[in-house]
Amino acid sequence: MTRTIIFYGVALAALVLVLKFIEYRFIVRDLSIEFYLGAVALFFTVLGVWAGRKLTRKKIVTVGPAFVLNEVELQRLGISKREHEVLGLMAEGLSNQEIADHLFVSLNTVKTHTSNLFLKLEVSRRTQAVQRAKQLRLIP
Repeated sequence: MTRTIIFYGVALAALVLVLKFIEYRFIVRDLSIEFYLGAVALFFTVLGVWAGRKLTRKKIVTVGPAFVLNEVELQRLGISKREHEVLGLMAEGLSNQEIADHLFVSLNTVKTHTSNLFLKLEVSRRTQAVQRAKQLRLIP
C-alpha cells in the first residue's frame, strides 16, 4: 500500500514538473500552442490507457483443491439423493420454503427431509448439519 502511495506521489510530482517545464518553454520560446496541446493530449492518452489496463485487468484467483464427494460416507449414512439436494440448498442459505419452491415439492416434504438429515448427521440445527456435512465432505 505504501509503495502505491509513493508511486502516485512521484508520478504527480513528475507531472507538475513537466507541466511547469512546458509552461517555462512556452514563455521563453515561442513554440506553437498545438505542440503543447499535443504533448498534454499524448500524456493523458498514455495515462488513460495505462489506468484502463490496470483497472480492467483480470485478477488471478487461486482455487483450492477441487471438491470430491465422499460417496462412502454418503452411503454409510444412508442419505438419499433428494436429501443430499436439500442439504446442498441448506448450505446455500435457502429457507425451507425456498428449498420447496426450488425442488417443486411441498414444504412438509422439505421439513421431513430436513429432520431425516438431522437424525442421520446427529445434529439439532441447520448450521450444525451444514458444518457436519462439510467435515464429512458431503457438500463443498
